[in-house]
Amino acid sequence: MTVLNVAEAVAVAVSLCADCFAVCACSATSLGKTGKRGMAVIAAVFAVVQAGLFAAGWGFGDAVSSLLRTFAHVLGFILLLYVGGSMMWEGRKGSPEGRDLRGFRNIILGAFATSIDALAVGISCSLDGRPLPEAVLQASCIFVVTAASVFAGIISGRRVGERLGPKAEIAGGAILVIIGVLMLF
Repeated sequence: MTVLNVAEAVAVAVSLCADCFAVCACSATSLGKTGKRGMAVIAAVFAVVQAGLFAAGWGFGDAVSSLLRTFAHVLGFILLLYVGGSMMWEGRKGSPEGRDLRGFRNIILGAFATSIDALAVGISCSLDGRPLPEAVLQASCIFVVTAASVFAGIISGRRVGERLGPKAEIAGGAILVIIGVLMLF
């Protein structure tokens, strides 16, 4: 491993986790008080799914890469549309219990919606002939950077939610829907 390999792995990890940060920041606007343990669970789920899908993609190789690229955008759109639409609906109702990061199902949906690109990157790394040690380094960087970005997203989103209440939840949901729509292009 060279310094260049590590720098590349970190750069890829940062680019992959940008949407994790955005989803967690938007969703956390209505999360309320969440302790360090709760944030750690959310961060761990996102990080495991993100790194796991990268590893699965690397292992999967080129068997169905063109089909996956087409399908990944649609699946990501559907998942983000569901999560974002639910947040907007709950924010409009003023309900304290929205469909955001409250509940394991919503955490899993958010993690998969933001990690489909990691699967595609894993496939492309496999097609590029990257050896296993480089794939392990990349997956490790993805795990660490994703966990850190999820913590940062939750903390910043929660602060916005405390100040703006249901309006922040509606805005956060709208942003997720927009991210989903942009995935289609």
